[in-house]
Amino acid sequence: MWRFIVKRILIAVPMLLGIALLTFALLGGTPGSYLDSMRLDPQFSEETIARYQHMYGLDKSWGIQFVSWIKNIFRLEFGYSFHFNIPVSKIIAGRLLNTFILSLASFLITWCIAIPLGIWAALNRNRFIDRLIQFLSYISLSLPSFFLVMVFLFFASQLRGVLPLGGMVSPDFDDLSILGKILDVLHHLVIPAVALSIGSIAGLQRITRGNMLEALGQKYILTARAKGLPENRVVYRHALRNAINPLITLLGYEFSALLSGAALTEIICGWPGLGSLMLTAVRSKDIYLVMASMLMGGVLFIIGNLLADIALAKVDPRIRYD
Repeated sequence: MWRFIVKRILIAVPMLLGIALLTFALLGGTPGSYLDSMRLDPQFSEETIARYQHMYGLDKSWGIQFVSWIKNIFRLEFGYSFHFNIPVSKIIAGRLLNTFILSLASFLITWCIAIPLGIWAALNRNRFIDRLIQFLSYISLSLPSFFLVMVFLFFASQLRGVLPLGGMVSPDFDDLSILGKILDVLHHLVIPAVALSIGSIAGLQRITRGNMLEALGQKYILTARAKGLPENRVVYRHALRNAINPLITLLGYEFSALLSGAALTEIICGWPGLGSLMLTAVRSKDIYLVMASMLMGGVLFIIGNLLADIALAKVDPRIRYD
């Protein structure tokens, strides 16, 4: 297992370098730079703009800029943000935590609802409840999360005081106790987390139902029932244990996809995460901030899939990465 983990980490290094090179090339190939907005402001002289250009390294070719940035990465330095005028690492740290909180909440809601729902649908195959669940799943899959957010915000605006209409914290957040602060963040988390979860619940529920139906049709399930084992033990001890393997494979991908897919939801809800930060960075041509955000997304995707592979090997003794 350790050899497998080390090999995956070594493979991840050129993958991340490729992501960084492609992103930097796309940014460097587009016309204009962050300093263009300064040139439109008469308060900035040409000497001042030239000094900023030299300070940020924008007077060099994009290839030299990329190599310099890579060298700084190995020293755990992500560069300096043009727009916010502070180190990129300080911005990413706070925003990444906020996106992680939102994605984790949506992830937990999805898995805590979708797995039992899929099992229930499989045990009631072709009955009314099964057909109703599948019908609602089709509808949920066709509705994007940003549309659901707007619908939820509309109803929340009609029911004033029930749910907040945006942001991550209330204006009096600093005056609250520790428990009050946690509850306040959870209160603001309801709309974006539920909106992100609905489509994922529908998809994961369908996968769980299909895996359970396949497992329940196997001969070992028939043998277990013939031996007189309780139905709960047959379903949850034998069928679910074999049906869960493909879901664990999806676990890492689903979580990393939530981290990247929360961007529009964050922007609409005013959640201060990586999504709104990336939009600001791209619009202002803040190269190093965009690069760091893309790199963090790639790292989280690789880590999520690696953890899924490790969990799969622990759950299923038949899988070995020798």
